[in-house]
Amino acid sequence: MKRFKIGLAYQILIGLALGVIVGSIFYGNETAVSILQPLGDLFLRAIKMIVIPIVIASIIVGVAGTGDGKSVGRLGFKTLVYFEIVTIIALAIGLIFANVFQPGEGIDRSSLETSSISQYEETAETQEDRTIVDTILEIIPTNVFQAIGEGDMLAIVFFSALFGLGVAAIGQKGQPVLNFFEGVSQTMFWVTNLVMKLAPIGVFGLIGVTVSKFGISSLVPLGKLALVTYGAMAFFILVIFSIIAKIVGINLFKMLKVLKDELLLAFSTSSGETVLPRVMYKMERMGAPKSIVSFVLPTGYTFNLDGSTMYQALASLFIAQMYGIDLTIWQQLGIMALLIVTSKGIAAVPGTSFVVLLATLSSVGLPVEGLAFIAGIDRILDMGRTVVNVVGNSLAVIVVSKWEGKFNLNKDYLENGGSEEVKVG
Repeated sequence: MKRFKIGLAYQILIGLALGVIVGSIFYGNETAVSILQPLGDLFLRAIKMIVIPIVIASIIVGVAGTGDGKSVGRLGFKTLVYFEIVTIIALAIGLIFANVFQPGEGIDRSSLETSSISQYEETAETQEDRTIVDTILEIIPTNVFQAIGEGDMLAIVFFSALFGLGVAAIGQKGQPVLNFFEGVSQTMFWVTNLVMKLAPIGVFGLIGVTVSKFGISSLVPLGKLALVTYGAMAFFILVIFSIIAKIVGINLFKMLKVLKDELLLAFSTSSGETVLPRVMYKMERMGAPKSIVSFVLPTGYTFNLDGSTMYQALASLFIAQMYGIDLTIWQQLGIMALLIVTSKGIAAVPGTSFVVLLATLSSVGLPVEGLAFIAGIDRILDMGRTVVNVVGNSLAVIVVSKWEGKFNLNKDYLENGGSEEVKVG
């Protein structure tokens, strides 16, 4: 008799549903929060433990395999060009949806609860003074171990790529080093599969805490903002990403089916880090070379957060509308230009969208107090933003791979929806 097995996606859904139920039952109960919080933290800490070793090992192996500094430079240039094009489109979509649907129009601020945003203000003040030159300089770590400890993904990518080039440059002497990092990569993917067994428990804890803290009712006063935000994100995935996918010759919906487990987990945890190792594996299985996957995905976590940048544009106009401030098209384009700069290089900072919004609102003279009104539902909105970010970076891997002429589509894997078990070695 064949043993019945529940897939990871269904396990996560069960954890999600139970978390909502338990959180609703214990709404406002601090004891429940203190019990549920460690369950989510346990999973997030376990994922963060394995992400950096996988990224470092994968980039070194991928770049050393390419063995050509010119090729790596070309890859980096193409990646950043694509990221900037899609970022501009995402910002434009956010502005268009905010202008068409006017989510902040007629909002009674007295009916909204306010939350503290002081925890983000110091980082935002620093972010206001950032320039493109600052972002470029911060890519080069003065202390690589500090960068690893802080999870500074851009600095880690830069050092790992440089190290990989060095391994390739010394030829046969570098083979033992390459073999070591290949072993690290394979080992960490095995550890990933082990950690993923905790995913349903982590989702249960994280969603339970969110619902018990804020309650479903917190969505009601800001329901229009939530609907417009999710509508914009759905449009971006179903229309913009579909067009891009068609251009590079892949069926977006089949790709989404391959990534269904990871997208559901990203949505539930509001964290792209939780799915990075498995997305890297699946994009390789789909036909992208390791050298491109290991470079594009980690870099995208800082430079290609499509869902986050779209929301930042939309939220800026929402706050202006809520306070009755009319912004001209040139002022809105100014916000868009500012967000292109301020949204880069701080992906490792908790509450990234809030930090960016605080810096942006301060710079353009919009009331930063408006953020306090939407802080309560930010976690709900962040769930959707994270899904768009993951889809955008996964698609970016295929685009850059095709641009480099190195994408060999695994049709069987795509048609089967990536249903095989993740095996390594």
